[in-house]
Amino acid sequence: MDNEKIESLKAQLHEYFVGKESVAENVLTCLLAGGHILMEDVPGVGKTTLARILARSIDCDFGRIQFTPDTLPGDVTGSSVYNMKTGEFSYREGAVMHQIILADEINRTSPRTQASLLEAMSEGQVSVDGKTYPLPQPFLVIATQNPVEFLGTYPLPEAQMDRFMMRLSIGYPDEAEEIRLAKNFLEGKTVKEVKSVCSTDDIIAMMKETEAIHLSDGVISYIRDIVKLSREEKNFVAGASPRAMLSLIRASQAKAYLAGRDFVKPDDVKAVAVNVLHHRLSLTSEAKIRKEDTDRILNELILKAKIPVGA
Repeated sequence: MDNEKIESLKAQLHEYFVGKESVAENVLTCLLAGGHILMEDVPGVGKTTLARILARSIDCDFGRIQFTPDTLPGDVTGSSVYNMKTGEFSYREGAVMHQIILADEINRTSPRTQASLLEAMSEGQVSVDGKTYPLPQPFLVIATQNPVEFLGTYPLPEAQMDRFMMRLSIGYPDEAEEIRLAKNFLEGKTVKEVKSVCSTDDIIAMMKETEAIHLSDGVISYIRDIVKLSREEKNFVAGASPRAMLSLIRASQAKAYLAGRDFVKPDDVKAVAVNVLHHRLSLTSEAKIRKEDTDRILNELILKAKIPVGA
């Protein structure tokens, strides 16, 4: 565990990304856990900037896909192109062939194009005309959608929502942060100045170390209890899936790793549980009429879960 590089990475994200420090750390958590992120936020709060800063900080190449109603699956995954000189088809890479991907306004494209990201996110590969092409590693998708304007959008189906490890929201900066943002802008402090503080090999090594973080039987039961309570909650249409439980386990390991520990505590689980589970749970019609809040219900369920003795 290279604590020096971890702290340098955190410090650089906090220096160049003016916003909530917790959001930047959750992005790092998701990266080390091998997951993907859904960012629901209004335009202009720094989603693209955060993705670019992360990519430059870890020496990864960055790709941005601006989704529109006429974006085709081949634009994302790539396509086979006929070469008249050789008389053969060759693969032309799509926009997904980068290590850090910003899938901007993913709900503005058709369900067919949205689905083209599924294999890439789940398997780390794309299939074109019967051939499989591996994606570069590490691979992180940060998909965005505007939670306010829904005209002409295609809501993500539950099966695809479940592919995202976390749902995050940056929100507006507070007064001090917004003033610092203005000063950075006037001083010309931009993403272009960001230097890499670790290599892609370092990140891949950190991801492997994250997988080795220890979870006691008690902590595993605690995670299972939270998931079980979500399934019993009458305000939800359906509870968290087994995939959600595994995502919560991996995110908790990454949280512990970033804290410099080689074991998971219940506090690590609490820190990531709402972000991991929120987007996987849908309120019933009755709960929506009563204007129930998913985060509030989740926090209540977490408090009900049995904390392991001695944790």
